Amino acid sequence: MTVKGLFVMACAFKQRLAVFVVLPLTLVAGQAGALTLSECVRTTHISHGGEAKHRDMGEGRVAWLDWWSNEGIADRIFVVECASGEALHLLTAEERMSDRLPFRKTKKAERILEQQHEGARVFATLSRIADAMKGTARDIELFSITEEPCACAALYADLRGDKKPFELRPVTPLAKTRKDP
Repeated sequence: MTVKGLFVMACAFKQRLAVFVVLPLTLVAGQAGALTLSECVRTTHISHGGEAKHRDMGEGRVAWLDWWSNEGIADRIFVVECASGEALHLLTAEERMSDRLPFRKTKKAERILEQQHEGARVFATLSRIADAMKGTARDIELFSITEEPCACAALYADLRGDKKPFELRPVTPLAKTRKDP
């Protein structure tokens, strides 16, 4: 084998090593270190769904937009109290996802959310935000979470409590998960 051939093989090995050893170690090290909001912006469902617009609403509260765009569109805003796990879900846009008439009110809902947080927090309860969203959002739901969301992990990890810690996982394309006989 020539020196050039050995060099090519070494480079190929180094690239594989980087993908299979260095990349996973980087992801694990990233989990141990501080997660950032920019890492929370990601595709969660191969090319047609994800999370964006993560923001700190202050005092242990976060919000983000969950989007979907496969044979229809849907936008959902989530607002979460990181310490208690209380959460608010708002459907703010929908087209071709159900028999209902389409609507797009995400920007209006985001303005209402910001307005609700301009005053004292005592007045910006999740139930009051839910009431303010009536007529703008659909499927308004108050609920509790048991798993830490990315934005809480990035901004308020110390408020996790008993919730399952957030894990940043890369999206794996379906073709790579299929096992051929």
